[in-house]
Amino acid sequence: MIGRLLPTPIEPKVPEIILLFWVVKILTTAGGEATSDYLKRYGNFGGGGVEVGLFLIALVLQFTTRRYRAVTYWFLAYAIAIAGTGIADFLHLDAHIPYLGTSILWAVVLAVIFIVWYRSEGTLSIHSVHTQRREAFYWATVFATFALGTALGDYTAIALGMGYVPSGIFFLAVFLVPGLAYWKFGLRSVPAFWMSYVVTRPLGASFADYVSKPRAMTGIGFGDGPTALLISVIVLLLVGYLAVARLDVQAGDEALAEGNLA
Repeated sequence: MIGRLLPTPIEPKVPEIILLFWVVKILTTAGGEATSDYLKRYGNFGGGGVEVGLFLIALVLQFTTRRYRAVTYWFLAYAIAIAGTGIADFLHLDAHIPYLGTSILWAVVLAVIFIVWYRSEGTLSIHSVHTQRREAFYWATVFATFALGTALGDYTAIALGMGYVPSGIFFLAVFLVPGLAYWKFGLRSVPAFWMSYVVTRPLGASFADYVSKPRAMTGIGFGDGPTALLISVIVLLLVGYLAVARLDVQAGDEALAEGNLA
């Protein structure tokens, strides 16, 4: 059905993994956290409606392109960061599921997506995301990682009482472990990538909360709105640079051949 409604990709539709990818990814997680927290003041219908609207617009724009475009890709990533935070917070604040419970829930969802994706396609490599079905699996995974990361970050910072900065430092260390294991101990690139990818969410969100939240909550009190605006401007500038410089565009034919790499 997807194939009948949307154009078939002609190249991989996700970016090459360079250093700037991780910088922008962590910033989108931070910006998504602050933006979603700011929108909460408008309630589930007002703020939640904005989150869903941004997500749907970004989803349509991304899936109607036929190749990787930095602006549409990162717009969807940012929209998922906002919506994923909102949904994870709704489950805790409105459905009253403890942070540990939401963390386990989203971990199970993520595991199921990975299992179905691998059984269907035989690879979880980002270099293989050149069909509509694989792109759908990819973005479902991204959404689950954002929601899981939000729950994990809140669990360590709030439920465990670590506070935002210690929680952020903890997740920074966890984020670096897969890269070290890949570099020194032969961990394969695909699991190394996804393990680090999951942790970028609580890493970015922890430091965003530290900047935005009041001192009574171990933050510095800059505010959700100003924090969201500042990070959004930085992300816009970096994505604009990527769109012009095209440093993160995968080499089409090579990427299609490298199905087992990440």
